[in-house]
Amino acid sequence: MDRPAPGGQVLVAFAGLPGVGKSTLAVQVGAALRAPVLPVDPVERALGRYGLTGDVPGMAAYGAVAGLAEVQLGLGLSVVVDAVNPVASARGLWHDLAERAGVPLRVIEVHCGDEAEHRRRVEARPPAEHVTWEQTLVRRAEYEPLIGPRLVVDTAVAIDPLPGILAYLS
Repeated sequence: MDRPAPGGQVLVAFAGLPGVGKSTLAVQVGAALRAPVLPVDPVERALGRYGLTGDVPGMAAYGAVAGLAEVQLGLGLSVVVDAVNPVASARGLWHDLAERAGVPLRVIEVHCGDEAEHRRRVEARPPAEHVTWEQTLVRRAEYEPLIGPRLVVDTAVAIDPLPGILAYLS
């Protein structure tokens, strides 16, 4: 859907590798929109604490976040999803949800064009969130190209991306 929903509702789906700045931007966008930010990573970590690991819990985490997003959209709120969204099947959840909810979907693909900076960010993350650089490179190799309308943001550029993101969402 391209038309704004009644009340200006929107489903925002961030995509990009770990350490590129998705979560920072998602929080800023959520604050600007006064919208809940629903990150997939903590759900995946919680499932892992209960012994659920591998590909199935990863998709289960996406499904759980999609369910929560649907509730928030049903309440008339915009929603910001913070996730790697590495494959078409994960991204398809957001397209389907936006269509069911009758709200526009805005995809924001984030990357860090400076590989040394990207590596520094990955390696500087807190231990609870730590993904190694090697794991990030594996995820990059498995990352399916994102096809379709989206805003691409390079966080290595020394310009605040928030104004452009908010303009894209309106």
